[in-house]
Amino acid sequence: MTFSQKLMSAWETSGAGLCVGLDPIIERMPASIAAGPRPVLTFNKYVIDIVGDLVCAFKPQHAHHAAVGAEEDLAETIAYIHERFPRAVVILDAKRGDIGSTAEMYAREAFDRYDADAVTVNPFMGDDSVLPFLNRPDRAAVVLCRTTNPSAAPIQNAVVDGEPLYTLIAKRAEQLWNRQTNVMLVVGATNLDDLGRVREAAPSLPFLVPGIGEQGGSAREVVARGRRADGHGLVISASRSILYAGDEGQIRRAAEAVYGDIAD
Repeated sequence: MTFSQKLMSAWETSGAGLCVGLDPIIERMPASIAAGPRPVLTFNKYVIDIVGDLVCAFKPQHAHHAAVGAEEDLAETIAYIHERFPRAVVILDAKRGDIGSTAEMYAREAFDRYDADAVTVNPFMGDDSVLPFLNRPDRAAVVLCRTTNPSAAPIQNAVVDGEPLYTLIAKRAEQLWNRQTNVMLVVGATNLDDLGRVREAAPSLPFLVPGIGEQGGSAREVVARGRRADGHGLVISASRSILYAGDEGQIRRAAEAVYGDIAD
């Protein structure tokens, strides 16, 4: 199955484009989990079981695992997702950006070591930093385009040849990199006008849209501005607003609220 086929299946099976980010922070976990053995893996499994039937994708964050020496927990988390919810796409949020053999090693790390379906990639170093992630039609690169952090604007909105840099990235992704239909773009929910411009520049590409929840983005507005002509095209991610909503019931209700906003 190609990546584009798996993503389409995930959208259709889940009924919405909800993605839950897995950003484990031990200090914010329930005390019983934080004090136990392998708290990162235990917490990830806890959340996956609560929300797995609602999502089209999970997005484990690499640094949140690596910073506490939990790379093996990350690998086991992804294996657990594949086992429990095999229709869900796994996006490794690692924001890799390098060239040549190093980029190839990062691709092997994401796809062979961790068995992720896709990995976030920084295109700042050009084609060489993206293409090594696109050699496998069953795996994808999720390319940073217009991100949510406020300090990104002076760079990503810089005018190059008469248009913002982020739309040039979107056009390059649409016209050059997506030959095997395995490119996505990261486009934040907090800049709706920019999101609309990216959709115009890249009408066929799926978007990973962070910024829902604690960052203030609106899933309903994202759907209105960013979906493709076929009604799909969005993987809308919420992380901390779901992970740390409270007890099991509160986590479930937080996920259902975002799901409802996307599906309506």
